[in-house]
Amino acid sequence: MLFNTFSFWLFFAVILCCFYAVPFRIGRYVLLIGSYWFYMAWDWRFGSLLAFVSIVNFLAGAFLPGSSARRKKAILWISIGSTLGVLGFFKYYGFFASSAALLFGLPEDAWQLRIILPVGISFFTFQGLSYTIDISRGTLRPVRSLVDFALYVAFFPQLVAGPIVRASYFLPQLEDWQRPSQHKLSEGIGLILLGLVKKMVFADQFAIVADHYFGSLGTNPGFFTAWSGVVAFGMQIYFDFAGYTDIARGCGRMMGFHFPVNFERPYLATDIQEFWHRWHISLSTWLRDYLYIPLGGNRKGRWRTYLNLMITMLLGGLWHGASWTFVVWGGFHGLLLAGDRMIRSLAGEKPLFWMRNIPSRWVARFVTFILVCVGWVFFRAQSFGDAEQILQAMSGLQGLGTGLLLRGHWLLLITAFSGMVMQEQWKVFERILEAPDWIRGLVIAAALYILILFSYTETAIPFVYFQF
Repeated sequence: MLFNTFSFWLFFAVILCCFYAVPFRIGRYVLLIGSYWFYMAWDWRFGSLLAFVSIVNFLAGAFLPGSSARRKKAILWISIGSTLGVLGFFKYYGFFASSAALLFGLPEDAWQLRIILPVGISFFTFQGLSYTIDISRGTLRPVRSLVDFALYVAFFPQLVAGPIVRASYFLPQLEDWQRPSQHKLSEGIGLILLGLVKKMVFADQFAIVADHYFGSLGTNPGFFTAWSGVVAFGMQIYFDFAGYTDIARGCGRMMGFHFPVNFERPYLATDIQEFWHRWHISLSTWLRDYLYIPLGGNRKGRWRTYLNLMITMLLGGLWHGASWTFVVWGGFHGLLLAGDRMIRSLAGEKPLFWMRNIPSRWVARFVTFILVCVGWVFFRAQSFGDAEQILQAMSGLQGLGTGLLLRGHWLLLITAFSGMVMQEQWKVFERILEAPDWIRGLVIAAALYILILFSYTETAIPFVYFQF
């Protein structure tokens, strides 16, 4: 069930009504059953994976406290190994099998198996891992109820594409759940509408351009053609993913749960470090706390810091997809982060030159956006050959070509960045929520009208991050 389909909203309405029709102690079961129904609608067999990850990590969390250091280490590694084993087999077996076959001079499909990738597996496995790791560190108490923990892992609004919610963030909300106020319900409706506008109005329109370009590189050469196609994908993936998480947060808010913000206008970042503070925040902080810091972080000298950044981003790239192009995308950002860290260390206490005045900050934003778009080439390209062809075109080696963005796309582009700046400077969304009822009513009516105008498509375009 896609968030931008009638079937999902019918499902959500039924779950919401059933949830509020019973006491919360029973409502938890309603949410758990609904979450498994939601997930198994794609393929009923994958419900067993969700249950396996939940039971393994629940049991590990139950046995960790009070265990000896040696036994605690064994329990932790069984939990990590089992959870990563599920992720590794379903997501990475084909990748490593084909890579090994090519290494030994065999056909690429020599050792392949027909494995279907379960949707959202990268997200719910990371949530399960954070639970047992936090308990082993002594920063979280184990939950007593398997139902509560299973609901944490499977909660349907953010199950498929995040945000990655940690147990220490979600489980206390289950323990102290309160019926949401009218204001919280209004916030939830506002986030849902905002997310749908981001997805159906912005992301899906840019997706038409991006899919056309990346799907027919041979017939779309040239500098302007390449840049318009890549920028279109950059806008698509941002509004698609940010739209999903806004809808997820809105649905959660309407049921009395709060999810962390996952995007903070990343295309307004003035450098790559700031970009990763604003982009997919739940993943970047997860990688920081469970990978970068355990590797040593920045505590073991400058060059070890650069190495730790590279390892973290290479694995972060691999997390996104079982392909060497994703690894290169992660490595590209690792190099940029290491370079950013090097510049900051050389600057010392002096303010960085791109932060000294408003014009220089906008130049820095433009440069950062261009670098991010170069990285998106590896993220979106189907092969290194395609990526090389696109980068050549972006460098001007294939002539000028013609832009693919129509006047409507330019209008969306200008509207998008204007909206980002307005939200950055004046918190427009929050101001609308605090405005009188008649103003909120007008905004809601306008949003619904815009959604109706943009809803006439042959098929609903899936969310980009469903594949991860």
